Formats: sequence, structure tokens, C-alpha cells
Amino acid sequence: MKHVVVITGAPGTGKTTVRNYLTQKYSMSKILTHTTRPKRQGEIDGVDYYFETNESFDQNHFLEHVEYDDKKYGSSIEGLQRAWKENDWAAVVLDTKGAISYLQQKPAETLILYLETSNQKKQAQRLASRGDSSVLIKKRLASQEAKRDLKLPQELHQKAHLLLNDDWEQTKHYLDAWLVKAGWQVSVDQTSAK
Repeated sequence: MKHVVVITGAPGTGKTTVRNYLTQKYSMSKILTHTTRPKRQGEIDGVDYYFETNESFDQNHFLEHVEYDDKKYGSSIEGLQRAWKENDWAAVVLDTKGAISYLQQKPAETLILYLETSNQKKQAQRLASRGDSSVLIKKRLASQEAKRDLKLPQELHQKAHLLLNDDWEQTKHYLDAWLVKAGWQVSVDQTSAK
């Protein structure tokens, strides 16, 4: 059976770090999302995102899409299918609205992890560590979407697995245990790679 782990939460809660852990340790496929924002230093088209123009962005078939700061972001059906060709388990980072959309459109396949931190100071520090400017961080944390994502939406109650991501070692142990409960099957190849 195919699975998609949707990692959601407010900005700076560690969503990308969790996704990278799942793709590196468990060889889950990374679902690439589309964006019209400019590349950050070191980012590569087709590796980090599908970098799009406004025109090319609108040619995709989206499971969800959103606009932040006049830039478009979205996760396409094509991107999900590409990920599932590599592995039956795939992971994607989305806002809570996108997580709800995946759950509505792919209910049998979707597993949701909702990340939290104990305070916004940790979130701001994490955003700064990835190179965002202090002005952009303040704007991002004050945005309507960030405020919305600070709280688990009603539509995700009983569906999302909540994870306090303050201590990375504890987070990794929780993720490992959660995957076993979710039905992850460890193969001989994956065991030897650890």
C-alpha cells in the first residue's frame, strides 16, 4: 500500500528537518513541491523544488496550492506519482491547509505529523539558521498562515499525530516508534544501512 507522510505545523517547528530524517534514514521519497519564489543559494531545480514561472506553475494538477508573500507554492499529483514510483512511502512538508487537502483527497494513504515547539523563540532561531533575514522571519511568523498553523485545525483532530519538536534526539525516537505503529516494514536492506 502507498503512504504519504504529510509534515505540518507553524514555520520553524522543524518540518524540513523531520522530512529529511525520514527520507535519509527510511529512504522515503521526497515529494517535490512547486514554487514561483526565487531559488535560495545552493538550491537546485528538480532537487529542492520545481522552480516555476507564474505561467508554468498554472499548468500543473495540484492536490493543494497556496500563495505566500506574492509567491505561489503547491504540491502536484504528478509530483506525488513520481515519488511513489521510487518508494511506496513518500514525505512532504505542507501548511495545515495543504494537510487537510491531502487528507480529503487521499484519505487512505495520508498520515499526518503535526509539529509544535514550546515557544516562538525556538521557531525564529530555526528560521534564522536556514538563512532567512530578521525582517522576513518577523513577517513570516506574523502572517495569517503562521498564526493559523500554530493551532491544530479541527479537521485534523483525531487524524494528526502531534509531536513536540524541542529536543531532536527525543523527536527521532518518537518518529521511529510512530513509523512502526503506522505500518512501516523494515527490510533487510534498510536495517543494514542504519
